[in-house]
Amino acid sequence: MSHIQDYAKRLDDAAHFAHEIEQFDTENRLSLDDAYAIQAASIARRTERGETRVGVKMGFTSRAKMIQMGLSDVIWGRLTSGMQVEEGTTINFTRYVHPRVEPEIAFILKRPLEGNVTGPQALAAVEAVAPAIEIIDSRYKNFKFTLPEVIADNASSSGVVIGGWHDPRVDFSNLGLTMTINGRTVQVGSTAALLGHPLRSLVAAARLSAAAGEPLQAGWIVMAGGATPAEYIQPGQYVSVEMETLGRVGFHV
Repeated sequence: MSHIQDYAKRLDDAAHFAHEIEQFDTENRLSLDDAYAIQAASIARRTERGETRVGVKMGFTSRAKMIQMGLSDVIWGRLTSGMQVEEGTTINFTRYVHPRVEPEIAFILKRPLEGNVTGPQALAAVEAVAPAIEIIDSRYKNFKFTLPEVIADNASSSGVVIGGWHDPRVDFSNLGLTMTINGRTVQVGSTAALLGHPLRSLVAAARLSAAAGEPLQAGWIVMAGGATPAEYIQPGQYVSVEMETLGRVGFHV
């Protein structure tokens, strides 16, 4: 287990102090179980510093990306209080290595959700839904990594910005959205890109987190995954996402 703790420390230090590290598994020898063990140990270092768990994020939620990576399932990461960015505020660019942004839809739960649940069961546990932006930031040099490496690096998750919450009974299966930077449209997409329906991402989150012994809790946030390709950000920019029915969310860099 010493290599698990060693890699966890490397990744945690890289995220905490915002510096690049070299890949450590270029030959793809790490198992996915080892990768998630590294992720868990890395996040444990954050909670030891006083951060609290606030939810999970889902990754590779597009079928095309899953096929490209040779996956039969999505990947996931852990969200902590230190990753929350208040909507409309300004982030410090120096806290990140090479940050990018993705438009997402977020769920907040009103009760625990665990194991193999159906879509209706998952929806019944949702308090509200909101438009959101995820700040992703691989700590690896040149943004290059293997699948186990990205999982170990908390699935590249670094920050979450969440807009206004809405009644989950709204039909969010196929909401059009645009992502703009300084008023220029950089991505156009739909929430249907998330496994065909964002609720499937929540169902997967319930299954995978429970299998890891960390079932989804009341009050937790679930980020359903990127609805479009990610965009790099730079200082001086204003990033926003406009989502049909659910409104707008944005922040300054």
